[in-house]
Amino acid sequence: MRTLKGPGLFLAQFVGSGAPFDSFEGITRWAADCGYRGVQVPSGEACLMDLDRAAASKDYCDALRGKAAASGIEITELSAHIQGQLVAVHPAYDAAFDGFAPEALRGNPAARQAWAVDQVMKTIDASANLGIDRMAAFSGALAWPYLYPWPQRPAGLVEAAFDELAARWRPILDHAAEKGVKICYEIHPGEDLHDGASFEMFLDRVGQHPSAMMLYDPSHYVLQQLDYLAHLDIYAERIGMFHVKDAEFRPTGRQGVYGGFQSWIDRAGRFRSPGDGQVDFKAIFAKLAAMDFDGWAVVEWECALKHPEDGAREGARFVKDHIIRVTERAFDDFAAAGTDAAANRRMLGLEG
Repeated sequence: MRTLKGPGLFLAQFVGSGAPFDSFEGITRWAADCGYRGVQVPSGEACLMDLDRAAASKDYCDALRGKAAASGIEITELSAHIQGQLVAVHPAYDAAFDGFAPEALRGNPAARQAWAVDQVMKTIDASANLGIDRMAAFSGALAWPYLYPWPQRPAGLVEAAFDELAARWRPILDHAAEKGVKICYEIHPGEDLHDGASFEMFLDRVGQHPSAMMLYDPSHYVLQQLDYLAHLDIYAERIGMFHVKDAEFRPTGRQGVYGGFQSWIDRAGRFRSPGDGQVDFKAIFAKLAAMDFDGWAVVEWECALKHPEDGAREGARFVKDHIIRVTERAFDDFAAAGTDAAANRRMLGLEG
């Protein structure tokens, strides 16, 4: 068993143009003031870190870690969610996802993909320079527009999509292995890796690659009506990161899982701040502790109702209250009889 590290905070939803959210020093001091011990840093936010320098210079990374320490904070992981998304984009989403890429690359899917791969590679290098052995990413999606089989999917369509997805990620995973870094894909609707079955399809095609891991976020499983506790049992060895994010699913006579094209506030399934939804976090924290999870409990704030700064402060307290300081001895050790092998055999009637 192992005591989880935390609380950590994913900074992506908090970076902004005004202080304290517009600089690494400012946002880490603010996070520490909220009660966090660590921060998960989106690698593409230039106001927080220079990815090119971080990928090339251990000295730069040491200085960044020093700035974090001065704020009383540790860098838990880097995130390449946005860049990972662009590793594989179906043409139906080209216009929407062009906004994730530099302006000069928009309208040029091949150049956008090459930039994204380079960004993910640099995030791997930066993670290694920071002494961090895992990072977060989205997988991107080629098959997602064909999620619901109507009209009937042509034979081989999904297989071809996953073959291509694996081909794009395999050299990235190989580079990660060389650097001692694991890529934790957030299992997320909108990505081809959106549940256990799709993750297994990907694993099969990358040869069960040891650097391919999961970022476990139970909120996405609530909205899919997937058993998020059984998921932990099945994939314990592949879960490398954990987002503490809550959700609720309240189907009505008008809408269910697909949400009826409604805004988040009006959907049957919506994200909530930790503790405000339906996720059984007590059971999750217990399972993670029992399965020897060695990562951080990182709050990802996404809520249809609550102000983000309130959600951040409440989230730090929530994680602190849920982390289990694991015991170093069994509760019934006081009754131990101090028997040995010979005594055990006598108790079983195996000695004359």
